[in-house]
Amino acid sequence: METSQINPSIDASWGDVLKIEFAQPYFIKLKEFLLEEKKTHTIYPPGKLIFSAFNHTPFYKVNVVIIGQDPYHGKGQANGLCFSVSDGIPMPPSLVNIFKEIESDLGFPIPKSGNLERWADQGVLLLNAMLTVRANEPGSHQGRGWETFTNSVIQHLSNQKQGIVFLLWGKYAQAKEQLIDGSKHHILKAAHPSPFSAYNGFMGCKHFSKANAILSAQSKQEIDWH
Repeated sequence: METSQINPSIDASWGDVLKIEFAQPYFIKLKEFLLEEKKTHTIYPPGKLIFSAFNHTPFYKVNVVIIGQDPYHGKGQANGLCFSVSDGIPMPPSLVNIFKEIESDLGFPIPKSGNLERWADQGVLLLNAMLTVRANEPGSHQGRGWETFTNSVIQHLSNQKQGIVFLLWGKYAQAKEQLIDGSKHHILKAAHPSPFSAYNGFMGCKHFSKANAILSAQSKQEIDWH
């Protein structure tokens, strides 16, 4: 089968929005690259989870967007949602800091599982800029087309929806601000929750209560950040 005939398994609402992207030359090249990569390398997350963020959070349901960079590159970690790990996988340090901030902000105790599907199902799009990575090689799929694709996702959300809360943590995510219409949407910025930067402006940012206040003011359902 030719790669041009391969269609990602993605929620129908996103399929309608992104069908133009799937036909673009850059996306066809990206698929060719991934097929070649899989012949000689282990790729994370597993193929069926690459588009998990979209399948858990349909286009019409998106009210909050959190932008990450790379999927986790350790075995069993990446599950297609930025910052999230599957049940039973130890939480990486950035995710621990996210839950520490939630505990400080909202009083919720740090949970046992770092699986954020529960957020995604409520309308929080957990979007990595790159949707795949080689095992144990962070950044290995940068510059292959994923950034073009996910930038387009952000632009479609900005253009076609209203009142989304974008949480931009760290310089990489904040560079995406130029893709967002700030007159229609709400942008909250803070340092990255990584241990290297969390105490330079992430801890104490109160983005979780602020996001809920913005949603509530629009008569939208608040997120249960447990």
